[in-house]
Amino acid sequence: MNYEEQSLNLSPSEIAQLLRDNADLQEQIASVKSQLDWFKRQIFGRKSEKLTEIDTSVIDDMFAGPNQVENDEAKQEETITVHEHTRKKKKTEGTPDDSGLRFGPDVPVQEIEMLCPELEADPEGYEVIGTKVTYRLAQRTAAFVILKYTRKIIKPKQVANAKPITPPAPANVLDKSFADVSFVAGLLIDKFDYHLPLYRQHRRLLQTGITLSRSTLTNIFYKAILLLEPIFDALFRSVLLSKILAMDETPIKYSRKTKGKMKTGYYWPIFGDNNEIVFCFSPSRATRVIHELLGDFSGTLVTDGYTAYERYSNKMGTATRSQCWSHARRPFDKALKMEPNDAKQGLQMIAALYQHEGRIAELKLSGDDKLAYRQEYSKPIVDAFFDWIKTQRQRQDLVNSNPLSKALVYAQNRERAMRVFLDDPDVPLDTNHLERQIRYIAMGKKSWLFCWSEVGAKQVGIIQSLICSCKLQGVDPTTYLIDVLQSVATHPASQVDDLIPRNWKQKFADNPMKSDLDQ
Repeated sequence: MNYEEQSLNLSPSEIAQLLRDNADLQEQIASVKSQLDWFKRQIFGRKSEKLTEIDTSVIDDMFAGPNQVENDEAKQEETITVHEHTRKKKKTEGTPDDSGLRFGPDVPVQEIEMLCPELEADPEGYEVIGTKVTYRLAQRTAAFVILKYTRKIIKPKQVANAKPITPPAPANVLDKSFADVSFVAGLLIDKFDYHLPLYRQHRRLLQTGITLSRSTLTNIFYKAILLLEPIFDALFRSVLLSKILAMDETPIKYSRKTKGKMKTGYYWPIFGDNNEIVFCFSPSRATRVIHELLGDFSGTLVTDGYTAYERYSNKMGTATRSQCWSHARRPFDKALKMEPNDAKQGLQMIAALYQHEGRIAELKLSGDDKLAYRQEYSKPIVDAFFDWIKTQRQRQDLVNSNPLSKALVYAQNRERAMRVFLDDPDVPLDTNHLERQIRYIAMGKKSWLFCWSEVGAKQVGIIQSLICSCKLQGVDPTTYLIDVLQSVATHPASQVDDLIPRNWKQKFADNPMKSDLDQ
């Protein structure tokens, strides 16, 4: 017993307890520091998950041999540095002048002729030998136009007591509404594509001299989306026909729970293999919602690590679950601060998988060729990755609260789902294509913040599904909405599938219906 133990007069069991308490406190401090570093990074740091340096030697040492990828050119360095912000200056071919301004033939141009004082003073003494042109980009206040329809009232001259005859009023998308279809489409696009809340659009109208109530805008918004609901239902059916679905969930505040508090609901975005997406709203995040949305889906479901998806696939037995590698990568990224060397090793192996996926895209491989490539080059990396995880899990110094330990457990528990892409060439490596679409919901929440009711939340999902699917199909959302809002009322219900963006592009995009404003 040393001097400190004698002076404190502690028993061996008490000393052991103090040591355990001290170890627990150290773990808690490390955990809090890790959380603090994460919050600092979210506020001040770099958001991109892309590695700035990829050390290929980490991978080469693990499985050098016949399966190693052969580069087209000899390696000059072992480390490839990717510069984040240095870009080559783009050529400005076709630029009107040296300002870099570009514009198409549809952009209105107002020509202003500058006076030449010398020529004005002595027109006979000077000769015009050329012209110099300078372009400036200008802006007017939001352009709203009032369409004034005039209808002549006529009466037969030769018929006594004849009733006056008036041509019928022009057809409109919304009954008893002053809103032209171009205004309705613009209202929806401004809110869900440019994230401009209705109250800001109302202020813009007032600034241009147009007076109406905000409740009127809300009614137009509500009635227009009701017209689009059958198209959303058809789009949902089209998505469910996919063999491979990517699915996620993102929270949204809706309705009033108590004074000053809102309920939390969820959008369940589902991405089909025909580049279509739907945002389905539900007040719950439970497994039953997946059953309600997907039913007896038979195919591959690509998701993050949320256990509800695994419970669904296990119960149904017809769906194969594939785990997103991007989600499995993020815990290793969080562990970099505490375990820089080991966490980086895991990140390098995952980065090598993405390099191969990039190579597959460059070679435009598909089907059996893509599968053979993954088996030859990606499978050895996956095998080495999980062997490395098993080795790391044997470390005695790696406590459960360590971020690296959590990353290892997350990946190891999902190994089977993370290997699915190796056996199916159509299964993507991650759900990043889905998360890019969720960004529109996230950006919207920064502007319109919440949905006032559950009905409103469902309607947001309807219009956002159509706008995002239009963009995925390369269709202009404004042109699409102006057309389908006019045609949905008279289009046969049995052929509503023709109006989803993918089919509309093939059948109607060449000659869409327009507003009277553009006639």
